[in-house]
Amino acid sequence: MKSILAKVSALAVASGMMMSSQAQAGTNTLCVFDILGTQGSVFSMMQDYKLQAAKWGDTLVLKPYTDERIAAEDFKAGQCDGVVLTGLRARQFDSFTGSIDSVGAVVSYDQLREAIDYLAKPSMAKYMVKNGFEVAGISPMGAAYLFVNDRSINNVSKLAGKRIGVLDYDKAQAKLVQQVGAQPVASDITNFAGKFNNGSVDIVAAPAVAFKPLELYKGLGTRGAIPNFPLAQLTVQIVIRPEKFPANFGQKSREYVASRYDSSLALIKRAEAGIDPKYWMELPAADKQKYIAMLRQSRIALTKDGIYDKQSMHFLKVLRCHDTPSAAECSENLE
Repeated sequence: MKSILAKVSALAVASGMMMSSQAQAGTNTLCVFDILGTQGSVFSMMQDYKLQAAKWGDTLVLKPYTDERIAAEDFKAGQCDGVVLTGLRARQFDSFTGSIDSVGAVVSYDQLREAIDYLAKPSMAKYMVKNGFEVAGISPMGAAYLFVNDRSINNVSKLAGKRIGVLDYDKAQAKLVQQVGAQPVASDITNFAGKFNNGSVDIVAAPAVAFKPLELYKGLGTRGAIPNFPLAQLTVQIVIRPEKFPANFGQKSREYVASRYDSSLALIKRAEAGIDPKYWMELPAADKQKYIAMLRQSRIALTKDGIYDKQSMHFLKVLRCHDTPSAAECSENLE
């Protein structure tokens, strides 16, 4: 009898090991949002990522989406094991990494590189896992700039009364617009450009990589401009259900994606350089300081409201003060 029980136990253990091995070396679906679908740079980046994932013991099936909302909903519904979204949309899964895209929190591409490199360290893994989800990579999407249909809108005070397109799922944008006395017009990533181009809104915010694909030059017309002042550093983030992937997949993924920063940045800088110089508008130094102060006040208020993650805001402040220790914010304990 003992012999039979021993054999049954051994079989059960072996079966469990086989099932575990199969789970770790399985095939997973990665839903990829790219507004250009399979022709876009994000989807192309994920093709390279897929090859790396195979080396980590996972076979990925890439499923393209041109509607970010649907990609996120399919992921929540379990139709995807992982998803690639903008940091703004990914905030619902991890508020810490989703707050990197907060207004004025990261002021340059070098500072964003520093943040992404640091967050890819094993010591920061605890911030990458939340509520059963794991952020498996952060990549730059480009600085967000204002696109205005009239270049006379050249300082904060002139934003009052203007119609500004805001993403309907990002409470931060609507609050910021209301703060300057402008009118937020709810939009989504599939129609905000169309509203700007047909004159339904006066202003939108977008990265340079959206300029040509979304034909934002139509909204700029002959009078519009792009103030050369980044409001935020936007990101693309990979979010997964870690139990679906091999052990340590998320850490390997974060390190790999961070190592590809220069490659991603090259595409962004090419897009910025590809915009006709006539559209760029330099702001006076005094106006830039007003924007910086406004964004900081908004960021502090939005953190108090729980929209931005408090720990993330402190982390990003430390980076800013490391680069510019003489800044006034560095002597205050507000973030």
